[in-house]
Amino acid sequence: MQDIPVFGIFVGVLVLFALIAIWRAVRTVPQGEQWTVERFGRYTRTLRPGLHFLVPLIESIGRKVNMMETVLDIDSQEVITRDNATVRADAVAFYQVVDAAMAAYEVRNLELALNNLSMTNIRSVIGAIDLDDALSNREVINAKLLSVIDQASNPWGVKVTRVEIKDLSPPQDITEAMGRQMKAEREKRADILEAEGQKQAAILKAEGVRESQVREAEGRKEAAFLDAEARERQAEAEARATEMVSKAIAEGDVQAINYFVAQKYVESLRDLAASPNSKTIMVPIEAAGLVGSVGGIADLFKKAGITAGGGQGQA
Repeated sequence: MQDIPVFGIFVGVLVLFALIAIWRAVRTVPQGEQWTVERFGRYTRTLRPGLHFLVPLIESIGRKVNMMETVLDIDSQEVITRDNATVRADAVAFYQVVDAAMAAYEVRNLELALNNLSMTNIRSVIGAIDLDDALSNREVINAKLLSVIDQASNPWGVKVTRVEIKDLSPPQDITEAMGRQMKAEREKRADILEAEGQKQAAILKAEGVRESQVREAEGRKEAAFLDAEARERQAEAEARATEMVSKAIAEGDVQAINYFVAQKYVESLRDLAASPNSKTIMVPIEAAGLVGSVGGIADLFKKAGITAGGGQGQA
């Protein structure tokens, strides 16, 4: 009668132990994670999301690894550039575990390792360039950091997808000096633009003066050409008139002699009229005789075929 309670207790313990073993043997891995399985402390395989069964008392869960992309806020630090300027750099990195076993067993603290690795490479990359290049070429710095950190973290089963410099803050004195430099550069560009404008205006003004002088010279040239042509035509008309008068005289026409007399008379009268001291002109010759002489000459020219609007008008 005393052995029955002991046996019952023993059976109960065995059943409880079996239930606990079965419960520990059944594992459900959630989405976005992978678990490593260890057999007597040694890695054997990796469990993916879903339902899995382990060998009781032999296999156990080793590490639970998050396989989703993770944001790593890199600690802020002061960095010295190549031109000995100190800046405070803040950065952020994005990484994703691609091999759970390597991330679990190749490095003790993955996030700490990535943080220190990123800080070291930030000092190296920014320290190799000048301050102006560091402030203006963040894309280049990000690309270099991504390449170096991703390559260094490959043995840990990690893929670094992005590294971004959040902020580069130089000291206050350097910021003020940069502000003064920027102001001086802007004033310099403004002075250069103003000088270029004045230069262009002077060039355009000189070109306008030159164009005006060229056109004026061309006008004088054209006027001189026309004057020479007029004088040439007048000389031709006078030569022809003289020839016709001389021919008439040779043929015995007495009125032709009056042509030369009338010509000299008209020239003398024109000079007297053009004199500034002449107030009154005395004509000592009969005007009717002059008119008659000119009429006789006109008849000669009509006979010779010279019109009054042609050579005689110019003579």
